[in-house]
Amino acid sequence: MFRKLFKSKKRRVVVLGIDGVPCGLLEEMVERDVMPNMARLIEMGTLSPMNASIPEVSSTSWSCFMTGVNPAKHSIFGFMELDRKTYSWRFPNFHNLKAKTIWEIASEHGKRNIVINIPSTYPARPLRGMLVAGFVALDLQKACYPEEMYQYLKRINYKLDVDASKAVTEPDEFKNDILQTFQKRKEAILHLFDSEEWDLFIAAITETDRLHHYLWSAYRDPSHREHQFFIDFYKLLDTFIGEFYRRLNGEIPFIIVSDHGFTEIKQEVYLNWYLRELGYLRFTTETPESFRDISPESTAFALDPSRIYVHLKGKFSNGPVSPSSYYEIRDSLKNDLLRLKHDGQQVIKRVYLKEEIYSGEELEDAPDLVAMPEEGFDLKGSIKKNSLFGRSALTGGHTRSNATFYINRKASLPDDIEITDVGATVLSLLGIVGEGLDGRRLL
Repeated sequence: MFRKLFKSKKRRVVVLGIDGVPCGLLEEMVERDVMPNMARLIEMGTLSPMNASIPEVSSTSWSCFMTGVNPAKHSIFGFMELDRKTYSWRFPNFHNLKAKTIWEIASEHGKRNIVINIPSTYPARPLRGMLVAGFVALDLQKACYPEEMYQYLKRINYKLDVDASKAVTEPDEFKNDILQTFQKRKEAILHLFDSEEWDLFIAAITETDRLHHYLWSAYRDPSHREHQFFIDFYKLLDTFIGEFYRRLNGEIPFIIVSDHGFTEIKQEVYLNWYLRELGYLRFTTETPESFRDISPESTAFALDPSRIYVHLKGKFSNGPVSPSSYYEIRDSLKNDLLRLKHDGQQVIKRVYLKEEIYSGEELEDAPDLVAMPEEGFDLKGSIKKNSLFGRSALTGGHTRSNATFYINRKASLPDDIEITDVGATVLSLLGIVGEGLDGRRLL
């Protein structure tokens, strides 16, 4: 099969996602001889840091990758949204994505696609090829297209995701779950690579993200009881990367990409507590259970991870802010966020206005401001905290900078690579000109 594959003149591209892996971490693992296969890839190709989406949340960033456009065109601004009428939670899924994916564009050009475990692709949508959705995928059958994919994954006892709830209550089980899920992921990826016809092959490893969220402190502290587990997992990842790449024999463009970077969490920051203290946010009860308890007097609120919304009249059913007051309140919010400090240290590095970072038909749904924290501060939208700062079981948090871009070609890349550029580059390597993309073709 491999001889047939490599003699073909058809353009093919392979993308391997490594969720949440910082470029700097890969470089450090290479320097420590933990990842010899990655070291060889870097010698023959190009590794570069990259910017994730704003905000740097997986659902938004992977959507930017898979569409090559910004959130105001694909409409995914976070994992959760607030219903404007009822103030109940709404969970956008793949049906809510309002831009074509690169594999749907490829399908229109007669290309066959295999897509495995990309977050925010649930429930599965039809394509020319096969797909199994990634996080948040709830039901294996609904996560698969076509039925043939479901039957294969069911047969091998494929695992959709790691059970992160075990990280606190059953840490040993959590580690075993990471290893078992990774093993099934590898099995599926390699089998489908070998047995299916394809032009575009995209697969993601998300166990890295789960590892980082709960065991980042173990990575940074050599005396931590789980430090070696963290290192050993990266050895396993490197072995897989080597095994995967050997199947390509260097003749097919091979891209490695992550959706964001990672860093140590110094403090979690509960923005809604801050907004309550400043008088922007009010509830009809002292102990709100949900945003359905929001007061009509509230002028602003925050949603995870760092999105600030002005409670605008006409946009939200109980919104009191008139359009004439909108810009004044937004400017006030920006200034107050930039004043936020912890032990004398600046918490918010920059506050973006939505029109500064987004453009497209879905701009109205965008957060009015997005706060970007200084490194180490993890911005949260909880309404049930009774203090501004705190900690949880999470030891690692996302960063926008230092995401990973790699390609097995020597290339002169710009310093400001964005994740939207990856999708545009994939289409370009397939010989397809994607219309209306925000991303640049890097190669």
